[in-house]
Amino acid sequence: MVTIGGTGVMVLGALAAGVVSVLTALVTRRWLGTTSAVAVAGLLWSLVAIALVTLVPTRADIGIVPAESRSDSCSWEYGGPSGAAFEVLGLDQRTLNVLLFVPAGMFLVLAIGRWWSGLLLAPIGLAGLAAYSLAIEFVQLQLARLDRACDVTDVVDNVLGAGVGFVIGVVLLPMLRPWQGRRADH
Repeated sequence: MVTIGGTGVMVLGALAAGVVSVLTALVTRRWLGTTSAVAVAGLLWSLVAIALVTLVPTRADIGIVPAESRSDSCSWEYGGPSGAAFEVLGLDQRTLNVLLFVPAGMFLVLAIGRWWSGLLLAPIGLAGLAAYSLAIEFVQLQLARLDRACDVTDVVDNVLGAGVGFVIGVVLLPMLRPWQGRRADH
């Protein structure tokens, strides 16, 4: 049986996605300008990184989780089934869930801040990030092999992180001025 998982796989995947994102920024810079190209590439990278962190099994040795032992519903208990049991670098799971979505929210605003339509697209994009979080939780529920828990707390924390990133992006927008990038680059 081939098993894939663990932090090494997540980091390797994030590095590979980072290389593709840098290449994407270099290719699109000519048309979008540096700020917008980096923001689009950063948004794509952050979405892949989120998928890696949330959908790759935490350990490679999990094997097959029998369907009868997996949960058949999401936890609606705020605080979730795992609570503070998971910790990385002294940060608990809830803090990590918030931080995971901050770059996506920030890059979203900077990626579409180049156009006036961004005023309409930004809130739609934020709703899209919330839907992305919901989709991840649904996949975690359906795929027992992941050995992950579907939890409403994760969605709340992820949306909070996307919102914090969104505000950071709005604050950075007038400083970075992506709408001027293309003229300044030529």
